[in-house]
Amino acid sequence: MKKCILLLLVLLLAQQPMFAQKVKVKTKRAAATSVADQRWPIEKARTWYRAHPWLSGTNFIPSTAINQLEMWQADTFDPATIDRELGYAAGIGFNTMRVFLHSLAWQQDPKGFKERVGRYLAIADKHHIQTMFVFFDDCWNKTAQTGPQPAPKVGIHNSGWLQDPGDPASRDSATFVKLKPYVQDVLNTFKNDPRVLLWDLYNEPGNSGKLTASLPLLRNVFAWAREVNPSQPLSVGLWSYDFQALNTYQALHSDVITYHSYDDVVVHQRLVDMLVTHGRPLICTEYMARPRNSRFATVMPMLRKMNVGAINWGLVEGKTNTKYQWETPLPDGSEPAEWFHEVFRRDGTPYRQDEVDLVRKLNGKK
Repeated sequence: MKKCILLLLVLLLAQQPMFAQKVKVKTKRAAATSVADQRWPIEKARTWYRAHPWLSGTNFIPSTAINQLEMWQADTFDPATIDRELGYAAGIGFNTMRVFLHSLAWQQDPKGFKERVGRYLAIADKHHIQTMFVFFDDCWNKTAQTGPQPAPKVGIHNSGWLQDPGDPASRDSATFVKLKPYVQDVLNTFKNDPRVLLWDLYNEPGNSGKLTASLPLLRNVFAWAREVNPSQPLSVGLWSYDFQALNTYQALHSDVITYHSYDDVVVHQRLVDMLVTHGRPLICTEYMARPRNSRFATVMPMLRKMNVGAINWGLVEGKTNTKYQWETPLPDGSEPAEWFHEVFRRDGTPYRQDEVDLVRKLNGKK
């Protein structure tokens, strides 16, 4: 979500299939039925990917929510806005949304939380959109509290976004006792639901200075998910070149390779060229930051040509304020010279008509 893959990432983790096989052999010597052994075979992952149209879409939160709790809590769940804004997405041919959950919303009201997830899925399905759900997240504010959420800080990118489970909870194995039932209850409820495309188990593990302290939770969430064995693939996206232990674990346990890149098209293309050595389908689950020269006009055609899924950050400008850059706040709340993320204004007007025309064309939407 904040600061992305650089080319050096692949030198650290994008191991050749031969290396992956060696790791797997060592794992089998240690345990006959390990988490790594339950990873989908490459051909199963390819068959799954071929069964779908080219995946394109956005990371989605309704414009009326500042964070995951405001999206999912009963008092602020907003199906009318979700319906309207997913309609904007469908209108330009997007078929995939990446949506963040939050463990506190489940702990507060497990039954109601799952009902709301089901309502969201029904709305998305009406618009012919599948969803990849994200369980945990190491980005932005380290503490979360249920109930009313704070108002956005004027002109500041993602001022209210929440880590999950937060800090120090993500480092403390004692908290895992509460997290395992959450993950497995949600997975068991939707493990055969065709409206769910993929389970993204952990967004940017190691971010916010956590580094390898996030590795135990990363290992556990893969193990919990493999116990459920959903029909949809599992993945954790690669995002930083600094964390070799995390990157290796993510790459060698994901059924489908997902990754983030806010780099220009030249660097992004080189990254794709190296990640394809895994032999597995690729989905870019975060890209498009205009002032960094990660643009629809340059990156999206390349991803389409390479048959890499393209999920950009942001759909409609709203309370997350992600039209502002990460480190360039505008305290007066004025319009940035160029939007960082987002595709539409709240009324459905495109931020840039030429962009939505291109997106529609690449998606084969007349």
